[in-house]
Amino acid sequence: MAEAGDFVSDFGGRVKGVTIIKPIVYGNVARYFGKKREEDGHTHSWHVYVKPFNNENMANWVKKVHFKLHESYANPNRIVTKPPFEVSETGWGEFEVSIKIHFVDPNEKPITIYHILKLFETDPTSKQINVKKFIVSEFYDEIIFNEPSAMMQNLLTNTRQMIVGQYKHETDFEDKKVKTLQTILTAKNKVRNEIEELKDRLKQSQSTITKYKEEIAKHENKPETK
Repeated sequence: MAEAGDFVSDFGGRVKGVTIIKPIVYGNVARYFGKKREEDGHTHSWHVYVKPFNNENMANWVKKVHFKLHESYANPNRIVTKPPFEVSETGWGEFEVSIKIHFVDPNEKPITIYHILKLFETDPTSKQINVKKFIVSEFYDEIIFNEPSAMMQNLLTNTRQMIVGQYKHETDFEDKKVKTLQTILTAKNKVRNEIEELKDRLKQSQSTITKYKEEIAKHENKPETK
């Protein structure tokens, strides 16, 4: 990556020619109580979060994260101003959580991510809901800063480690990547084979049509007899 000094900021403070990508992970984990809680009917404890994919302190460039929960919660708007950027609660139902990330430089517009809070798992064959003790629903994404401000460029490129030692996520994203690529490759091969099969059928149909046309032409050109 080129140094900041290699570029010249425009009048708005943007650094021309620079793109910085920050990989993140967002989602939730949930744990089943084992039964419905008597006082409020809640069945799960859960945490919804946004965190760095790599081992870095997001507080260097993230000012705050606004989590908007379901309106049934007493305080649905939760503002978190330091890591870990997460909200912990209990509940019984699934709903959409909006995660709005505000940056340290106010000239950078906030971004919003939408996540469906997952508490249950549905069996793909029976379509029945399975209640598991522990549920993980998290996703990989990237925040792309195109021509950031000079201030933001400095914040993004001067980060420090968040923890000492090995940094892990609940999901093995490398394994998930390999499996996803394999699924895509399998699907592409299946489509390719189906296309070849359809081409063969088309050739056979065209051959049959040609034969019928030749037969029709023979009958049309055959002299009539009295």
